[in-house]
Amino acid sequence: MKPSALHLALIGDYNPDVIAHQAIPIALQQAADALKLKIDVQWLDTDTLTPHTTLRHFDGFWCVPASPYRDADGALRAIRFAREQKRPFLGTCGGFQHAVLEYARHVLGWADAEHGELAPDAKRAVIAPLSCALVEATDSVRLTPYTRIAEAYGALDIDEGYRCRYGINPEFANALLEGDLIASGHDSAGDLRAVELLDHPFFVATLFQPERAALKGTPPPLATALLQACQGASR
Repeated sequence: MKPSALHLALIGDYNPDVIAHQAIPIALQQAADALKLKIDVQWLDTDTLTPHTTLRHFDGFWCVPASPYRDADGALRAIRFAREQKRPFLGTCGGFQHAVLEYARHVLGWADAEHGELAPDAKRAVIAPLSCALVEATDSVRLTPYTRIAEAYGALDIDEGYRCRYGINPEFANALLEGDLIASGHDSAGDLRAVELLDHPFFVATLFQPERAALKGTPPPLATALLQACQGASR
């Protein structure tokens, strides 16, 4: 009997010109090949994610870069489903930003939490412009020991690439990280670049774009870790 495929959802509005969108399906296939798994990958455009969209048949979720999304609320619905239903989740770049926003609104109860790109004048813009934009930049990241991301990389010091202008607003960082959302990676300047949830089998988000390694023929460790988490959850 042939093993059934793992079903992965990519949350985001597909654009063939976006490097991350080119890389993510390749990254997942490279990881699947290394793990000898069959996968089925489906893009979920954010404006198709209504309150009536069924997501239960997906084993895992990856919220992808290139925000602002056509429908931020649609992206937040899918992220919330993954968080509440304990489905493996990875968010990169824009996915990181929206994972933090979803947590702020629905776990911390900050109904007025906003993304600064969409609501620049909001009093509680938990996502705000970076002091220095990271567009086609590469930097070192120090991972927090004993976290999911450190386990995935098998190292504490890594180098990763970015294409990003927004991150966690330092004004709200301490309050955001008082509960189950923890800091799991900081860059060379000490700025927060990765988070994860303690009360979840696998919920990891990075401001950097680890998927880019796939375009150089290297399976990204987080793509492998995501599939391993999906495999474990589906047994």
